[in-house]
Amino acid sequence: MKKLALAVAAVALFAGACSSSDEPSTQTGGSSVTAPAPKGAGNAGGGGTLTVFAAASLTESFTALGKEFEAKHPGTSVKFSFQGSSALVQQLTNGAKADVFASADQANMDKAVQAGVIDGQPTVFATNKLAIAVAPGNPKGIKSFADLNKPGLTVITCAPQVPCGAAAKKVETATGVTLKPKSEEQDVKQVLNKVASGDADAGLVYVTDTTSSAGKVEKVDFPEATQAINSYPIAVVKGGQSALAKEFDDFVLGAEGKTELTKVGFGPAQ
Repeated sequence: MKKLALAVAAVALFAGACSSSDEPSTQTGGSSVTAPAPKGAGNAGGGGTLTVFAAASLTESFTALGKEFEAKHPGTSVKFSFQGSSALVQQLTNGAKADVFASADQANMDKAVQAGVIDGQPTVFATNKLAIAVAPGNPKGIKSFADLNKPGLTVITCAPQVPCGAAAKKVETATGVTLKPKSEEQDVKQVLNKVASGDADAGLVYVTDTTSSAGKVEKVDFPEATQAINSYPIAVVKGGQSALAKEFDDFVLGAEGKTELTKVGFGPAQ
């Protein structure tokens, strides 16, 4: 009987050992720890897509900067949405996803900050001022801001809530000249395109727009434009790729950014 009892106990002990070996574990100093999942899983494809919301007047310079940034960040793709700054702020406050926001004026950036969609402090990276865009050769003989009120002229401006429209209103106040535009557009490129297509005799745009559209329109400078200098701030958007967005901000603020912005006539930050 003693031998039988010992045999049964040995079988029970062997079965228990086999059962415990079914549970996977990593032994470290006698304690069991679960192996962590590998870091970076799901990001093996590279930097991903950086989404930049930028004022329409930045189209040419930021497009060039985007290509340069991609070249220096393999695996990263920069996607732009160029529109009027007021429209971009509205989209951001309504939940649109972006990583970077660059505005054509401080007022619309302030709205974005107040709405709680900006991460950190915006930084001004450039300035811009208005100019009159006319057809090549200036067939209507427009030489001043006041000339925009000549009888028979078709004049286009930006809407007042758009930075170029707000700047136009400041010039009107400074000169005492109230314009009567045929239409008020939602971004400066719409104004420029109507002049270039012949749908308008003149339009109030930025100096940079006339530079980037040389041959399609001609620029008429006017001294009162200095009464409405626009500052361009850039900032990281909350909820996005903050580290990569900060790198793009620094890129715009750096030597490469200044070179591309100067090419089309942007002034230095003030």
